[in-house]
Amino acid sequence: MNDTTSFPASGGAHRPQAFPDLTDDRPGAAPARRDARAAEIVRRLGGRSIVLVGIMGSGKTSVGRRLAARLGLDFVDADAAIETAARMTIAEIFKRHGEVFFRDREHHVIARLLGEGQKVLATGGGAFMREDSRACIAERGLSIWLKADLDVLMRRVRKRSNRPLLHTDDPETTMKRLIDDRYPVYALSDLTVMSSDGPHDGVVETILLALERTLPLAAPTSAVENAQTGMPMNAAESDAPQTTVPVELGSRRYDIFIGPHLIEDAGAYIARLFPGSACTIVTDRNVAERHLPALEAGLDMTGVRHTRCVVDPGEASKSFGVFAQVCDAIIEARMERRDLVVALGGGVIGDLAGFAAASVRRGMRFVQIPTTLLAQVDSSVGGKTGINSRHGKNLVGAFHQPSLVLADIGALATLPEREFRAGYAEVAKYGLIDDPAFFNWLEQNWRQVFGAGPELTRAIATSCAAKASVVIRDETEQGDRALLNLGHTFGHALEALTGFDGSRLIHGEAVAIGIACAFRFSVRLGHCPASEADRAIAHLRDVGLPTHIRQITGWTADADEMVLAMQQDKKVERGALTFILAHGIGKSFIARNVPADEARAFLVQELLA
Repeated sequence: MNDTTSFPASGGAHRPQAFPDLTDDRPGAAPARRDARAAEIVRRLGGRSIVLVGIMGSGKTSVGRRLAARLGLDFVDADAAIETAARMTIAEIFKRHGEVFFRDREHHVIARLLGEGQKVLATGGGAFMREDSRACIAERGLSIWLKADLDVLMRRVRKRSNRPLLHTDDPETTMKRLIDDRYPVYALSDLTVMSSDGPHDGVVETILLALERTLPLAAPTSAVENAQTGMPMNAAESDAPQTTVPVELGSRRYDIFIGPHLIEDAGAYIARLFPGSACTIVTDRNVAERHLPALEAGLDMTGVRHTRCVVDPGEASKSFGVFAQVCDAIIEARMERRDLVVALGGGVIGDLAGFAAASVRRGMRFVQIPTTLLAQVDSSVGGKTGINSRHGKNLVGAFHQPSLVLADIGALATLPEREFRAGYAEVAKYGLIDDPAFFNWLEQNWRQVFGAGPELTRAIATSCAAKASVVIRDETEQGDRALLNLGHTFGHALEALTGFDGSRLIHGEAVAIGIACAFRFSVRLGHCPASEADRAIAHLRDVGLPTHIRQITGWTADADEMVLAMQQDKKVERGALTFILAHGIGKSFIARNVPADEARAFLVQELLA
């Protein structure tokens, strides 16, 4: 298998006495205690080691140490093991015995290390080039290629002088030659992860997400194992597994917990993670009736002081007036900056409460407890908060990350079928953006997802992991985070032109129509084969989602009105329209500076179809 995430000379020689037997290297530091997520990944590895391959300067050692610590495994650097055993540097070994001899010994060490138990192993740049080494790695491990661009590599290797292959008059030309020779072989690895400039922890998170997407599911975590991680026992005792997806943003990192009973257990999480904090719960009347008693009971049991602010349900509550009411309620409750705002509800409540948390006392912590599928897979993750203006949706707001997300799958059982179906549009979106394997899986398993089996938890976790990966790379939507808006440029315009009337159109339905429009527009502009667009739209139609503007009750707006509405989109730059379009399933891209006349002509065609 080879899954790209963004995210193979043998020879023997007489061994001289100066090169002792390579068996006396020592393991790395004791592995860290595993959290639930790490334990799940290690189980799914089935005893196999993780083997990092790549050219010099790709970050194998730095990334490997961090990855091993996250997974609670030993870390071993093959080059360091060889140097320790030989009592010589790699450069000295090359100079004294030559590269062929070194590669032979390197193969011996890698085979032995992989036979000593599960670990994270960083290999030298040439190790994967040997066919017998690749076979050994394939048998006992999972290979991950850390791929880096030439400029990144050269910046890194210039900082160190222990690269014998670069001791030439023109190191950059030598590196280019090595890239040409080795990259086609590295591509045979099981996974490929880009190693770009930036914190190594971001690369580690991308690896973890790739492993979660790729490795086969393991049996659910036992109650004993959950108890050892400190999770509330109600979740551990359930027959449904709990999944954790971290969002690694340095000091602002947080976890997304996905599983049953999380609303009633929220007090235990809050008391443990934020000791001494009080909270104001922001919710709407409908959600309050169903879920507020369980949340408040859990807070009472754990001694967390709490107040409530209940607003009307629906998009109309994302207004300046209701925003002011929420802020006043938090202040009136004497909540301090280190206290919490808890958003209990769907996307409207999450956006509204999050913006209030970002604003009151110039920024309070907040907890997302999303109760709709759409909020669990999209709006609760990533820190986008805001309210609507009469000019358009989400035009006033802030990026303000939550401190905790609790996605209770049990809450979805109370959703009307229409709301659940609308949320599924955001799930399908992640496959259509850049994960064709996930889209294939959804085509085969969507009925089980709708049936609330374990497939539902997997779909939510995969969606959250996909969004977390993008948020880590581009928190404030300066680059590829905009891809998450597939379908939204059209969709937000449709919502605005229906007056945000939920009886006519709800957000997920607008996104489904917007995705269909984006694919048809891509075909019209020559970016996408019609067969790919037809397949994407057919899946949305199969699950019962609308895919055409004419399906909106009482639609009267024309193409000019739609273009005007789209020109209020947040992605508009200097008046130019930006769309998320597609080359095919899982091949979305950002299309900037799309002429308004092109969009208008397409919409005329859409409205006549």
